[in-house]
Order: sequence, then C-alpha cells, then structure tokens
Amino acid sequence: MTRAPYRNILVYLDGSEESMTAAMYAILLASSSKARLHAVYVVNTKALGDLVRSRIFVDQERNEFLADLKKDASRHIRHAERLAASKDLQITTAALEGSPHKEILSYVKRNGIDLLVLGSVNAIRSRRDELTSENDRMLRTSPCPVVVVRDADDGIWSQFEEA
Repeated sequence: MTRAPYRNILVYLDGSEESMTAAMYAILLASSSKARLHAVYVVNTKALGDLVRSRIFVDQERNEFLADLKKDASRHIRHAERLAASKDLQITTAALEGSPHKEILSYVKRNGIDLLVLGSVNAIRSRRDELTSENDRMLRTSPCPVVVVRDADDGIWSQFEEA
C-alpha cells in the first residue's frame, strides 16, 4: 500500500475570509488523503507589544485588546472545528500567542507537519509590507511544502458544500 503524500496538514487561521477558505481546502485535502488536520490561530502579542512601546496603547488598553483577540481566536477555532465536523473529520486545534510566523514554524517542527496551508498572501505594495507580512514569512521560511489557497471564483466553497 502506498503512503499518502501528507500525514499531518496544518492550516493557519488568522480570522480572515481567506484563512477560512484555506481551512475548507485543508479539510477536503485531509479527508481525501486520510491525513491528520491541525488548525492553529496565533494571537499576535508581538504586534501588541510594539503598539505599547510606540505609546499607541497603554497597558490597560493592551490587556483589553488582548482579551478581545483571544475571544476572536476561540471563535475562529470553533468555526474550523464545526467545518471539520461537518465532514466527519477530526481536527487538532491550538490558540497560541507570540509572533505568528515564529509560532507556526515552531508548531510545524514540533508536530511533524508535512504540509502548511495558508490563505492568500496579500499583494506586497512596499518593502515594509514585505517585511511585516506574516503569511509571506511563513511561505518563505517553512521547512515543509506550502499550499497557498486562492479562491477568486468561490470554487472551494462550492466544492466544500458538495463534498
């Protein structure tokens, strides 16, 4: 019997519609290849720290915003769990804190991930965008293959509903 090309697939959730589309694609891919699916949301505490250091936020505002971000992470993880359950697929989820690209790459290494699934990488309009794009950093530094999901015509949503 031939081994499936992927045993452990990770989808990165960031709360965007593109990351939810990537989650649907990852669910379909994991189902068809009998792979284990992981979904991770990273609360970007590094960016929050930068806002406090820049005096855009004071500590109390940071704490309130962090609590809101953690609620968002839980909501998006629950949504991914519901999507997976709708296809009778088990999913391992985690909400982490830190710099998203560092946390995702660390998770990839710790958990033997052999495919990383990302939502669309935003168009880079400036050198600053390139340096700050978390998805772009993951794409460039991942130790495993990366699939970037683009769904301009809602084809993945249709496939997901039909599967």
